[in-house]
Amino acid sequence: MDVLSDILGKLKLMSALYFRTEFTSPWSIRVPDYESVARFHYVHRGSCLVRIGLSDEPVHLAQGDLVIITRGASHTLFSSVEAEHPIVPLDRVLAETGFSGSGTLVYGANNASQDTQLVCGHFSFDPNAHHPLLDALPKFIHIKDYGVEAADWMESTLRVIGAEAGRENMGGDLIALKMSEIIFAQALRHYLRHVGSDEPVLAAFADERIAQVLKAIHDDASYPWTLDNLAKIAGLSRTTFATTFSNYMSTTPLGYVTQWRMQIARQLLLETRDPIIKIAESVGYQSEAAFGRAFKRYFDIAPARYRRQHVEGEGPA
Repeated sequence: MDVLSDILGKLKLMSALYFRTEFTSPWSIRVPDYESVARFHYVHRGSCLVRIGLSDEPVHLAQGDLVIITRGASHTLFSSVEAEHPIVPLDRVLAETGFSGSGTLVYGANNASQDTQLVCGHFSFDPNAHHPLLDALPKFIHIKDYGVEAADWMESTLRVIGAEAGRENMGGDLIALKMSEIIFAQALRHYLRHVGSDEPVLAAFADERIAQVLKAIHDDASYPWTLDNLAKIAGLSRTTFATTFSNYMSTTPLGYVTQWRMQIARQLLLETRDPIIKIAESVGYQSEAAFGRAFKRYFDIAPARYRRQHVEGEGPA
């Protein structure tokens, strides 16, 4: 499995579609913040603006554009600069329209000439999951004409999502939901290739030598990795490799190995009933004690207690 797929899979990427909208100008809606999610808006038809936070410059979203607000920050969607104020909170819009969560959210002036159709939702991860890639993402990712920019098949996928979401066709919401999970992975891939290649952490995925090292680690996290064998994969000297990797990832090569092993171990503790020693061996530790020490350093809790708290509902110590 490629590195990005492995990361998103282990961190349990899930999507949720809120609704499909049909807004007629003038309109301005404030979306509240929502922790531990990445919100997205895809412009199926028309255009609008989005202001993330209170003081940031608004971003114009044209038909076919996608914006992902990576940390669920509050933001305002509005039809034009002139229409931004007064801002109506999303909860009030839902109450006034009587929107029940199914169908299309219709809001705005009657018989207006300009309408905007959005597909809105969010992407979430396991709240205890962690990876430097997600931490390094900017406040928002804006991809213009996303369907065309990503690939021909993505344009078709987005059209299907726009057509199915909120239409009350049998199975339509499930089809749109599953397809929308593709959006996040494709958007990240596009961003890493075209925009983030000069940013810390993100640049590591664009560097062929470091990317090969990351792939090797993700292909076999239990392998007895050393600075020597990782540097050999990169085709660099120990010193050059260690410096390059650390500059990119803000951690040492072996520090990254440990981080990823702990994420795998955390998932196994939650999703299996495997004995602790089996989990330890599956992530490269030959003894339960050594694994327990590493896990506690990373999560500040022993593996067995972590499992009891998150699976069996035992309260914190």
